[in-house]
Amino acid sequence: MVNVLVPLAQGCEELEAVTIIDLLRRAQINVTTAGLESQVSPIKASRGTNLLPDTTLDQALESDYDMLVLPGGLPGADHLNDDKRIIKLIQNMAAADKYTCAICAAPRALARAGVLEGKRATSYPGTLDKMDIPGMQYTGEAVTVDGKIITGRGPGPAMDFSLALIEALGGPDLKEQVEQPLLRP
Repeated sequence: MVNVLVPLAQGCEELEAVTIIDLLRRAQINVTTAGLESQVSPIKASRGTNLLPDTTLDQALESDYDMLVLPGGLPGADHLNDDKRIIKLIQNMAAADKYTCAICAAPRALARAGVLEGKRATSYPGTLDKMDIPGMQYTGEAVTVDGKIITGRGPGPAMDFSLALIEALGGPDLKEQVEQPLLRP
């Protein structure tokens, strides 16, 4: 079974987090949500929605994952960017040729981990496009896929981003199987 880790930081963008979790689970992908705190406790998202992670990040790090997905939002993306465990996890996942994915302001953590050098990527405007990352091409697209790095622009494209994650893990047929019942225009 495919395993995906979605860390949830205080102040994350709930539309992104819930869309990612929901669509991946619709695809029958095993998703583990993990809070950054030392014990499982509610995460107050950027718009005041409370989310309850499955486990703590420390506990989650005892398992292996095929994909890491970082929701954005502020100050959630700042907390991810400042967490040494997240940066090390990004580096380890990239070194193992596994998927490292982030949306909105969260791609900053990918940049800090050094995995965006020489890659194509997108983010919330004013995030990656204002950073000096050697060889990185900022696309400004809703979703950018460059090998095992998938980035998204923000809350609006969260569904497209999530479907790109599904396609990367399970192929175009699985993506279509999940997307069709959503009745998107």
